[in-house]
Amino acid sequence: MKIITIIKQVPDAEARLHPAEEGIDLDGVTFVIDGMDEYGVEEALRLREQGFDAEIIAVALGPQRYEEAIRTALALGADRAIHIETDTVLDPITQAKVLSNLVSEEEAELVFVGGKQADWDSAALGPALAEALGWPHSDWTTKLDIGAGTLTVTHDTDEGQEDLSLPLPAVITTQQGLNEPRYPTLPNIMKAKRKELKKLPLDQWGGVQAKTAVVGEAIQVRERLNRVIEGDPVEAARELVRLLREEAKVL
Repeated sequence: MKIITIIKQVPDAEARLHPAEEGIDLDGVTFVIDGMDEYGVEEALRLREQGFDAEIIAVALGPQRYEEAIRTALALGADRAIHIETDTVLDPITQAKVLSNLVSEEEAELVFVGGKQADWDSAALGPALAEALGWPHSDWTTKLDIGAGTLTVTHDTDEGQEDLSLPLPAVITTQQGLNEPRYPTLPNIMKAKRKELKKLPLDQWGGVQAKTAVVGEAIQVRERLNRVIEGDPVEAARELVRLLREEAKVL
């Protein structure tokens, strides 16, 4: 079977972002593979290690810098990668339409997508991709087993957990709790440099028109009060509570 794992590259969670005149200044920011997407790569690898004859394909849709995240997926164990390269910012619905064409051409049977994309803070890509393909979908998945043409999954809901049975092919969105992603080893990092990384243009499937345009970006910035509460710890705690209630209005 073919397993496609969708990956994105996002700023490191520890990175300091700074406002700029026309948006956000990303100079000097370290970019990494989206943490949610790592669970999808890891789950694909574990299925193969369980004995399934699976080809694992890492797929990314984004600018040239995404190549570093793609190489990470290859170093983790993906067999090959496809990069649809574009500098155009696409909303999740448009991304799903583009990716659905690639998934269909590859004749994949299982697609993993991170539960929430850290750059857009959006959980829309997985459901949108499933809709574009006409496949069943499990969101926020924490457990997965493959049977004869079916998946048995456990996923989180607003009221707890739910067990589902899905026919293949299917789209699965992943999250923390599904597995514990591994780290790439030095030998695998070297091997990744020799693995296939195919570059495709965005217009391969005709004109792609984004449905949503980003018209502005901003980071909320507030001046620090630089106030230090001194004195006895008990009295300082009381003063802190008073400030939080009367000035910060958070209690």
